[in-house]
Amino acid sequence: MSSTSAIPSRQWASQKPTSLRARWHKTEHARTITIVMVGLIALWEAAVHLFGIRAFLLPAPSVVIVDIINNPAFFAAQSLYTTYITLVGFLIALVGGIILAAAIVSSRFLDKTFYTLLVATNSVPKVALAPLFVIWLGTGSAPKFAIAAIIAIFPIVINTTIGLRAIDNDMIDLALSARASRRDIMMKIRFPNALPSLFAGAKIGISFALIGAIVGEFVAGEKGLGSVILTSQASFNSARAFAAILLLGVIGTVMFYIVEAIENWALPWHISQRGRKA
Repeated sequence: MSSTSAIPSRQWASQKPTSLRARWHKTEHARTITIVMVGLIALWEAAVHLFGIRAFLLPAPSVVIVDIINNPAFFAAQSLYTTYITLVGFLIALVGGIILAAAIVSSRFLDKTFYTLLVATNSVPKVALAPLFVIWLGTGSAPKFAIAAIIAIFPIVINTTIGLRAIDNDMIDLALSARASRRDIMMKIRFPNALPSLFAGAKIGISFALIGAIVGEFVAGEKGLGSVILTSQASFNSARAFAAILLLGVIGTVMFYIVEAIENWALPWHISQRGRKA
């Protein structure tokens, strides 16, 4: 065999460990989450059996998982409904939050009035407003959308506003000297700079939207995982209640990491993404 034919085989042999190592590093985050979750479930199972905890107080994970396996269609329907409420509420909060943040940054009047009012009203427990939304919007999906959106919108508005403001004045002056319009400054300078802050607010907002969806189902819901928890409490069916809580944890985790994956795709240039890849 000639020396030239041996070169590709040696290159392939040297590249194979590198590719395997890269795949191993890429799955490190998923492996860590899996190990932590499995460890917590194992500790939970061991504690229930070791201390003889009664099932109506704290069911074992095996009992909870069996309940999910035995009723897949029921839990799938309830999970899809809660996910639907959460996503719609989150999208309303996201769009509304971006528009409000842009308006606050663009208007001194709104900055002095609405922004201050927004910060003040955030101290009001949003859960207390849930019955009012039921009175105003009925008992369908609309009040649940509204509750999820109003709980999720505050971190999106605050973080996006901070990102839109975090621009060097010299850059704004340079754009104005080049006869850039206020719209161009907003869309081409402020908004790209605010994307990291926007995604930070979105990751908090998606979790808050799930909380809002559950609150809405608690107040006025005949379906959804929140309704499952309420009906399980009334019948002392702890296994079903814990099954709903477990599914809520899975849904919240998946939606959070979906937003983070979109952030990684949209902001490969940001220092946080470069540091993670390094």
